[in-house]
Amino acid sequence: MKPIQIISLAVAGAVLGAVVGAGWQYWHRQQPVIGQQAEAGLLQSLPEFSFPDLQGGTRNASDWRGKVVVLNFWATWCPPCREETPLFVELQDKYGAAGVQFVGIAIDDQAPTREFVDTYGVNYPVLLGDMQAVALSKQLGNRFEGLPFTVIAGPTGRVALRHAGGMTREQIEPALQELLKRPG
Repeated sequence: MKPIQIISLAVAGAVLGAVVGAGWQYWHRQQPVIGQQAEAGLLQSLPEFSFPDLQGGTRNASDWRGKVVVLNFWATWCPPCREETPLFVELQDKYGAAGVQFVGIAIDDQAPTREFVDTYGVNYPVLLGDMQAVALSKQLGNRFEGLPFTVIAGPTGRVALRHAGGMTREQIEPALQELLKRPG
């Protein structure tokens, strides 16, 4: 082999290694981990918050005290949000009576949000977020302010899971089941 070929192979190998490493780190950050020690500076419990709902009222975090809360920051224009919504509707039906409450915070305008909720048959409260909602998601661990972003908190309000990106049944359902088994 010529020296130039060896150098080219070495460079290609280094680039491939960097891409694989970056991909692994991205994947690893996307995996929800229940019970993992949270990063310093992040809220460890859901704080009190208030946002308007689609009916013109105001909903507060305390409305769901004592329940397992799945707090989902999303938008109507977000493809992964559209993909996970039917699952959330199904899981609200399945686990609602057991003490799970999904809550959507739409980072969007009222008209498209209302249309989305009607189209997808959303059966859980949907609140209208603004920059304060974006700031709340960041305090809860949404470092890059991307959507969707989901936080699951146990009945005491303690954050058990943080997840950036769309969620699958395999990611969310075991977390719900584990939190429902825990006392208190």
